[in-house]
Amino acid sequence: MTDTLDIKITKTNKSRLEETDFSHLPFGKVFSDHMFTADYEDGEWKNFQIVPYGDISFSPAISVLHYGQAFFEGLKAYKHDDGKVTVFRPYKNAERFNKSAERLCAPELPEDIFVQSIAALVDLDRDWIPTAAHHSLYIRPFMFSTDPYLGVQPSKTYKYMVLTGPVGAYFSKPLKVKVETKYSRASEGGFGFAKAAGNYAGSLLPAQEAMKEGFDQLIWTDGRDHAYVEELGAANVMFMIDGTLITPSTRDTILKGVTRDSVLTLARKWGIPVEERRVSVAEVIDALKAGKLTEAFGVGTAATIAPIASIGSEGELYHLPDTTKAEFSNRTLKALNEIRYGKVADEFGWNYTV
Repeated sequence: MTDTLDIKITKTNKSRLEETDFSHLPFGKVFSDHMFTADYEDGEWKNFQIVPYGDISFSPAISVLHYGQAFFEGLKAYKHDDGKVTVFRPYKNAERFNKSAERLCAPELPEDIFVQSIAALVDLDRDWIPTAAHHSLYIRPFMFSTDPYLGVQPSKTYKYMVLTGPVGAYFSKPLKVKVETKYSRASEGGFGFAKAAGNYAGSLLPAQEAMKEGFDQLIWTDGRDHAYVEELGAANVMFMIDGTLITPSTRDTILKGVTRDSVLTLARKWGIPVEERRVSVAEVIDALKAGKLTEAFGVGTAATIAPIASIGSEGELYHLPDTTKAEFSNRTLKALNEIRYGKVADEFGWNYTV
């Protein structure tokens, strides 16, 4: 257990809160007044600060710009009716953050530093947490290498930062998704399980091509045969087939999602059969054709529960039943929101009080 962090706080001279339109919050474009920063030097984390949100300055030779040693996390904070502020499952994100760090040869960030940095920043900017339905404060912790050195080797210095910003829904409507069989998001032995910046850079071209065809997201498939479902572009993916909740099991090509784990926990509590295993594209399409696939949806911190309305595969478009009548995903979204916003008792201990 790390002692309470000694954080130097420099408050902004002028808040941007009053000039922010909380009725229009495009995801990831509005930021709160402050940010957290820390440095890794000489084998230890130091210089814990909260400063006004703003630009940062580095040498053009820093290794992250050339070799991509960068990774991040995504969490959300919620404001309850009584004014209480909680962050959803931050220690789970801290665990995954360090798995990314290990894979990318970066230093471990003690989980209490991770959680305390977030809590301190959220507490300072708690007035930025929106209270409208399905709104929250998005939290983006990230780490990147900072050695000003051209050469392929792990950096000796790093910067850890946290940004926050108020957000509404990530997706505004049910998704039209395409099964991707040309490009690969990750491969066995790679780092698809990590929230590495490079994973997302590599997804941009395929996603752009899919959007030109009228799709909202991709269903990524395995890099070897493109025969098995892995995940959506911005979330894990789940299917309700014949009353059983089925989702691809996590492996080195699939992100171990926090929301994914939360949804599976709820399903098991409710007595719904759950299968975590390899899921073939053929199985999904066959279930669709037979009318056995009643729901498909993405699950993730940003997306929360994102219903899928149609799936494109091999030039054919298959439509799912009306998503407004999707019993499990709608029940799950309601249950998660009730826990996150403090409407019901947090029986799982998921909420961290700021």
